[in-house]
Amino acid sequence: MEGDKPRVIVVGSFVMDLVVKAPRRPMKGETLIGTDFGMFVGGKGFNQAVAAARMGAEVYMIGRMGTDLFGDLFMQAVVREGIHADFVVRDPEVGTGVGTPVIDADGDNSIILIPRANTRLSVADVEAAREAIRATDVLLLQLEVPMEASFHAAEIARTSDVLVILNPAPARLLPADVNWLVDVLVPNEVEAAQLTGIPTDNEAGVRVAAHCLREIGFDRVILTLGARGAFMVGSEGEVEVPAYKVSVVDTTAAGDAFCGGLAVALARGMSPVEAVRYANAAGARAVTVMGAEPSMPRAEEVERLLRGEPIC
Repeated sequence: MEGDKPRVIVVGSFVMDLVVKAPRRPMKGETLIGTDFGMFVGGKGFNQAVAAARMGAEVYMIGRMGTDLFGDLFMQAVVREGIHADFVVRDPEVGTGVGTPVIDADGDNSIILIPRANTRLSVADVEAAREAIRATDVLLLQLEVPMEASFHAAEIARTSDVLVILNPAPARLLPADVNWLVDVLVPNEVEAAQLTGIPTDNEAGVRVAAHCLREIGFDRVILTLGARGAFMVGSEGEVEVPAYKVSVVDTTAAGDAFCGGLAVALARGMSPVEAVRYANAAGARAVTVMGAEPSMPRAEEVERLLRGEPIC
């Protein structure tokens, strides 16, 4: 791995996003005329890898995609972004993942995901990257690929004192012993509610859910709260980190920008509070741009927002 750059490895998904904009979501049986369409390389893993690379990290990605047209487009994007693809497997039997985000007039989104080749990422695929994982600063995980592959990577990282961040998205029941493998858990409000059964639509619920997740055994819990910023619970207690005010165009992948920014900031040695501020700025920048991959911010854009300067 290169020089003094912070080092991040992402175990995650490749998903081609077919993005639809409409005034609202259609009702059952309704045909609704939309207002815009875009096709973007995406997936939580790929988005977070792009974000980390654009914010100055040396990034490796571990994942699977098809040998189809979408896979070709991803490989072009990986090269363009300077992401190392040594441990990306092209599956000849199953196609590249596809997602269909629907964005309403307020910029809020909901997504249907068809994982395809992502479901075939294996422990053996991860094991092939063992030495690279041991040499990294931060391992970044999500739940769009099989958990056994992701947590095998976490086990390797744990033996080498590599910081492990888990973005539990989409939310799924986690193994009972996963807490000892993860240093930082980063759910959004919906995921925190699904993981704990505690409603998070108010400030009290956010606090209770965050503390519940920490009591399970996660060393640090950071809840991303969209326009309300982030709420962190760790050894130093509770910290609320406010959001940056920007004009929202598309919230797709704002959480991915946050996670990529958080990984880079922690790899650089920032304090947890400084890292969350940096990640908040990354997420804020992302919502000002249409599409997932196009919205992943560059370091200079994040730093301008941190300084209070205009970003457009």
